[in-house]
Amino acid sequence: MSESLTQSYDPNWRRNLKVLWFGCFMVGMGFSIIVPFMSLYIDTLGNFSQSQLSFWSGITISSTFLVMALVSPIWGKLADTKGRRLMLLRASLGMSIIIALMGLVSNVQQLVILRLLQGVFSGYVSNANALIATTVPKEKSGQALGTLTTGVVSGTLLGPLFGGVIAQAFSYRVTFFITGTLLFIVFFLTIFLVKEDFKPISQEQRKLNIRKIFQNLPYPKLILGMFVTTLIIQASNNSVNPILSLYVKQLLNNGSAVAIVSGVVAALPGVATLIAAPLFGRLGDKIGTQKILIGGIIFALILYIPQAFVQNVWQLGLLRLLVGFSDAAMLPQVQTLLAKYSPHEVSGRIFSYNQSFQAMGNVAGPLIGSFVSSSLGYPGVFLSTSLLVLVNLIWVTINTRELRHDQSK
Repeated sequence: MSESLTQSYDPNWRRNLKVLWFGCFMVGMGFSIIVPFMSLYIDTLGNFSQSQLSFWSGITISSTFLVMALVSPIWGKLADTKGRRLMLLRASLGMSIIIALMGLVSNVQQLVILRLLQGVFSGYVSNANALIATTVPKEKSGQALGTLTTGVVSGTLLGPLFGGVIAQAFSYRVTFFITGTLLFIVFFLTIFLVKEDFKPISQEQRKLNIRKIFQNLPYPKLILGMFVTTLIIQASNNSVNPILSLYVKQLLNNGSAVAIVSGVVAALPGVATLIAAPLFGRLGDKIGTQKILIGGIIFALILYIPQAFVQNVWQLGLLRLLVGFSDAAMLPQVQTLLAKYSPHEVSGRIFSYNQSFQAMGNVAGPLIGSFVSSSLGYPGVFLSTSLLVLVNLIWVTINTRELRHDQSK
């Protein structure tokens, strides 16, 4: 299996990258465009108390990620058997239909069921990463995967803005219809423009369980370490989401324009990541991806601690902008390490396992933030997050030791 690490690349990879960038952009937008006003939409579906509204909002938002964590390995195994392009078509078509149907629900239970189904039809981004990872020249994988990451980031960044404008101009329901239509366009673009010279894996490789897959990896400890690192990165990034707007409100002394300022502060990390991810990917290809990853974690550790002690919203905004640069040096580099040190035959499963850990981080982060803020206040969330980042630094340093040792020879 290790021989496949030198497999030739697909000449269509540049066009694939452009189409999949747009697809990831729309998927990122599809996930983020509705989340900011999900609780407001739920409130229109019945008469809820504040505690009931919080309960149903939490269940509705987290249900997608819980299912995603469970089903991603199944889709990953199928991707290695049938091809990543087929999984891209499944995910884009399924999400387009499911999200459009969310605009037709008459009660919150129906919405939760559809959110669960949305998790079932996940996997576009992980399979886009796997397809690019298996078709791009190895020496350009960091740059390519960094560029692909900017699609998800920019879609996630602009989604709430577009969703707010559409909802304000029309209604919440129209937002679901428009998002479903855009994902349907992604489905057709993927059919006609994405090419994959897929060679089915052998029957023997198809029967490999996760233990045997890891036994055949050149750096099994590194790959497993990157899964956990992905979880911690997502948990760290998402731990501040439940309290960010409330923290901004506190810093503004309950002043005006809290919603607008909160939106800007929330968007700043995404802006920085959008700019920096391809640059760090290119640099990682030259000096070592693991070095960029460790540097990004150290920078994040430096940034999270002072966020607990800011005196005004401008200080917070500057630090959040810098967090975006640390993000650009972390998650895209994890994807690149997975691509560089995973044989092509199992890349679908490797990236799907990583998506499961990413989904678990998406669930764990807000829970950590909500729990810590209730007992230690808003500053406590940033301090607890810095501890998470410190754990991640130690973890990554240990799990990249063998790779760094081999590269230093």
